[in-house]
Amino acid sequence: MTKSQLVEEIIKKQSYLCVGLDSDCEKLPKGFSKDAKGVLEFNKAIIDATAAHCVGYKINTAFYESMGVKGWQAMEETLAHIPSSHFTIADAKRGDIGNTSAHYAKTFFEVLPFDAITVAPYMGKDSLDAFLAYKNKFTIVLGLTSNEGSQNFQQQKLSTGEYLYESVLAQVATWGTAEQIMFVVGATKTQELENIRSIIPHHFLLVPGVGAQGGSLADVTKYGKNESVGLLVNASRAIIFASAENDFAEKANRAAAAYAIEMKGLL
Repeated sequence: MTKSQLVEEIIKKQSYLCVGLDSDCEKLPKGFSKDAKGVLEFNKAIIDATAAHCVGYKINTAFYESMGVKGWQAMEETLAHIPSSHFTIADAKRGDIGNTSAHYAKTFFEVLPFDAITVAPYMGKDSLDAFLAYKNKFTIVLGLTSNEGSQNFQQQKLSTGEYLYESVLAQVATWGTAEQIMFVVGATKTQELENIRSIIPHHFLLVPGVGAQGGSLADVTKYGKNESVGLLVNASRAIIFASAENDFAEKANRAAAAYAIEMKGLL
């Protein structure tokens, strides 16, 4: 999916919601087996219940990789069940150099045909080159994350006076175009969003942390929106685990709809 196609879907739906399929098999509602088969059945029901209200899905690969071969099969079948109109993200946080990166890119852009993958930029430009070589695919680079440990490196000041995350944003933005690169910015970092937008005004931001992690959708939109909206706000647990009972799909639908309604008002 291209940037223009994604923007078109956002404008048409008046929603920039991305549903995170962080489908921990131990948290599945009643009636599902606590295994890869149960995860797949659950994911299909969640996708069917939420597709009308979102523009994308983010699959956190860790929840599938930890189940071995059957987990990978569940991930592949989950991806196949997502409508082609929706943007798909492999939240895999890969990052390596040379041939290793090329195989990661092949895995998540060809074998599993995701539209985008999350990557860590710590190893530098040559660790992203293999991903950026693909056309009509997005490389989503970790920018400023919500976790407490982000202070260890991302928010350390350099000798230039800028924070490390600011240097990462500025440099990575020159390695490709806004048609290829997005950045992850945590929803709890709204105080920094205005500054981040001054560094990368035209790129899409993938924003996790709204909902269960306490991020404000209104603040994220106010400080993060650009001329093409430029936001994919991800909500995972608040939607997919809205209920642990037999009404889980209905509650997921309502939760996704509530986000979409708020987003329409903010646009």
